[in-house]
Parts: sequence; structure tokens; C-alpha cells
Amino acid sequence: MKYKVAEDAKPQLMLLLIATVITIALWFIPFADYLVYPIRLFVTFVHEGSHVLAALLTGASVQSLTVSSDGSGMVQSLSDNWLSVLLTSSAGYLGTTAFGVALLVLIRRAYSARIVLMTSAAFVGIMTMLFGFFAPLWNIFSADVNLGSIAFTVVSGAILAIGLFAIGRYAPAKWANFALAFLAVQCLLNALSDLTTLFFINAPLVGSHIHTDAGNMSQATGLPAFVWVLLWIGISVLMISVGLRVYAVSQKSKQYDLPFED
Repeated sequence: MKYKVAEDAKPQLMLLLIATVITIALWFIPFADYLVYPIRLFVTFVHEGSHVLAALLTGASVQSLTVSSDGSGMVQSLSDNWLSVLLTSSAGYLGTTAFGVALLVLIRRAYSARIVLMTSAAFVGIMTMLFGFFAPLWNIFSADVNLGSIAFTVVSGAILAIGLFAIGRYAPAKWANFALAFLAVQCLLNALSDLTTLFFINAPLVGSHIHTDAGNMSQATGLPAFVWVLLWIGISVLMISVGLRVYAVSQKSKQYDLPFED
């Protein structure tokens, strides 16, 4: 079956390329990390939120979700289910990739950028209040709870949720569309970048003793942590490949509605 770049996808593809070029250019600009710092925290919320969803869906109890000022995060959950541990540990990196791919698909299918941004705001807000605030306070005597971490998680989560909602609600349509494309690119590139870092952390002879999701997988299965990282990288690349095809390529016989109609 022959594929080609759909005519109606070319404006979207250009938007995606612009967002990608800007993202990569920011890597080489001094102090540009401060410009994308809120997005770095957003990606962390998506990562940790994916852990939370996987834990809940597999019957585990979530004691806390915390996001740190350095962009790292942690979810404390309890489960005696071996499968729950595997799925929850894998959900962070794969969930971030899946979220970015989902944004690409929603853009391609001409879903309103405003609705997607406000839905993302709701996701961050719910994760912040339920698992970043109420859950750790409820489990304050049974979990490793740091009041400073709770405060940063709540404040940063609230600012992100309000910011995303404001962009979705009040920004001009073209800027809302660009913000959504930029978030998608950031999620995907950050997921791959984090997986690359994770590989070096767990690489034989080079790795460190830093506790990671891959380390959890190694303890649960006996397989080396770097094997799980390679598997996650392979799955992420596959998901991104499928997402890009859905985003920019259509079957020759199919027609799609024009994108970005607000």
C-alpha cells in the first residue's frame, strides 16, 4: 500500500518542524533551560502521573507524588502484585512518550487545541491535588513524606495547571496550536533524552547506584536494568514512528478534514 504526505498535513508538519527546531536550538543557548523550565516540570508531571495511573489500574495504592525543583520526581506506591510493579515502573517513560504521541494524533485529527490544553491542565491539577497534596498528608505517618517537596509539588502543579488553562482558554488559536505542538515535541524529545540518560546511569561498568525505574524492574525480574532501558527505548521509538506517520502521512485513498479550525 502506497503512502504519501497528505496535502492537508503539510501545514501541520511545518508547525511540528518549527517547534522541533526551536526546541533543539534552545539546547545550545546559554541559560535557555530557564525558558523551558516550566515545560520540564510539565513533562515530569506527565511521567509521574503515568506511574500513578498504572499503579491505580493494577490495584496498587499511591501514597504520594512529588516533583522536585531539579526536574526529577517520585511516586510512592504499595503493591504485592508482581505485574503491578512491572507495569507501574515501566509507565513513567513509556507514558511520557505515549502522551506526546497522543498529542500528535489529536493535532492530526483536528481536535481543538484549546480543549486538549485545558484537558492537560486538568490532568496536572488532579495529580497535584489528589496525589501531590492529599495523598502524602493522608499517609504522612506511613510514607517518606517531605513537607518541602509537597509544597514545591503543589505550587508548581498549580502554576502549570493555571498556565495551561489560560493558554487554552484565552490565547489566539494559532498560539494555542503552536503551544500544543511545542508540548508534543518537548514530551517526545525529553522522553528520549531521559531514556538516554537512564541508559548511561545503568550501563555496565559506567552506571551508578542511583535508584531508578529500571532498577525497580531489575529487582523484580532479575534482568539487568540496562536491558529494560533498551526495551523502553525500542518501544518509544516505535510509538514515535507510528505517531509521526499518523501525523503527517495518509493513505492515498483517504481524505481528512482541514486541521486547526478553531
